[in-house]
Amino acid sequence: MTDDVGPRLPAMRVGKDGSPSVSIAAVLALAAPLMITNVVQAALNLTDTWFLGRLSTAAVAAMSAIYWMMTCLILVLGGVGLAVQTFVAQASGSGRRARASQAAWNAIWASAAVMPLVAAVAFIGPWLLRPFHLTPDIEQLALEYWRPRLLGAALGSMSWALMSFFNGVGATRVTLGVAAVTMVANVPLNEWLIFELGFGMAGAAWATNLAQACGLLLASSMLLTGRFARDYRTRLTWRPRWSIMRRQVAVGLPIGVMYGADVLGIALLQLMIVQVSAADAAATQVVIMLTSLAYMPTIGIATAGTTLVGQAIGAGHRDWAARVGNVVIALCAALMLSIALLLMAGGRFVLPAFLDSGDAASAAAVATGLLLLWPAAAYQLFDGLYFGSSFCLRAAGDTRVPAITALGLSWLFFVPLAHTLVFSPQQAWVPGLPQFGLGAIGGWLALMCYAMLLGSSMLLRWRTGRWRRIEIWREPEA
Repeated sequence: MTDDVGPRLPAMRVGKDGSPSVSIAAVLALAAPLMITNVVQAALNLTDTWFLGRLSTAAVAAMSAIYWMMTCLILVLGGVGLAVQTFVAQASGSGRRARASQAAWNAIWASAAVMPLVAAVAFIGPWLLRPFHLTPDIEQLALEYWRPRLLGAALGSMSWALMSFFNGVGATRVTLGVAAVTMVANVPLNEWLIFELGFGMAGAAWATNLAQACGLLLASSMLLTGRFARDYRTRLTWRPRWSIMRRQVAVGLPIGVMYGADVLGIALLQLMIVQVSAADAAATQVVIMLTSLAYMPTIGIATAGTTLVGQAIGAGHRDWAARVGNVVIALCAALMLSIALLLMAGGRFVLPAFLDSGDAASAAAVATGLLLLWPAAAYQLFDGLYFGSSFCLRAAGDTRVPAITALGLSWLFFVPLAHTLVFSPQQAWVPGLPQFGLGAIGGWLALMCYAMLLGSSMLLRWRTGRWRRIEIWREPEA
């Protein structure tokens, strides 16, 4: 195939002189529902944090101790679902629509296959948390959430796979609808299960599971009816295709490892901070939830980039894919920088709303949170480069080198640096290392340095163009 630009390429605008350019309006039109979707997801996380804050500061600290570790496990074990959008976008761009629905079904089968493994992990939570020496009350609260949440993790993985299908074919409004239903269901379920039935932390976990089940039911009904059933033959492509599943695992597992390495590093950071101070841990959890308001809309643009770049590759026009990718990366970086400024301006008004549970640790947590906003804001631009570049690389199936890069930076740079900056010599997990005892602020300084290196590395990988040589579909359509 040639790379001559044709009239039907994604996000193309043709000027009066006949020269093509990337239409930012078209990118944003596709991204807008995804941006709202991710704001809804961020609001969902903040809602959970708000409900837990009504229990106690210790409940928020317990969530801080396990949130990213749990997310890491879900990402890695459900890695095949992360590749759905790549396969769907390229299949859609090439006009092979049945392949797109095959990719979605294979991810659902893979999610079901790992359910026993996830269930096993749910019951070894005490063993996983024991090395981190949490205080007994925080460890108990953490385990109350850990077990039921992991038992329901497959629901989220399947819903994620179906939403990735809709994103890959450009039906981003459907994704928004699924996220909205999940959000609306989650609020009354939290109130009912946490407080009215008295389930506490376990109630928050079951509320999330049940809300995701509602989203999954809606997504499944959309997949199997109407134009999706007709155009993508979704009722006929449900059988597992092992050759396709292997390729999805080959592409998706490194994505899971990459994001898993990232979030597990943050999980260890939070466990370090929990060991130092419950107030520091609560402040860290809330600031992380607030900064998600910055990266969730940006992930919307990056996700649109995965679709557009993947469709251009599927159509055989990799030069156009590069042009679209460059615009997406620039938009992500600009949005992250803008929202970072808003966080700095509004953080002092927002933080107390999530930490005012009436206990003695609240004031200290608010004061620490205001301090943490500074390094958090400093790395937002680089987070934009990371999301934009990595999602465009994902569209091409270039996932192994980015995964190795993220894994190395997380485990060989970020985690050791955080250990050095957070702990005093008496608190250290690994004796003999230099320890500065800076607590939460030290951990966030380490996170700032890590994010800057990671974002720069992903941008460099995209600019090398190695992704142009990758082919993910190699066999005729069934």
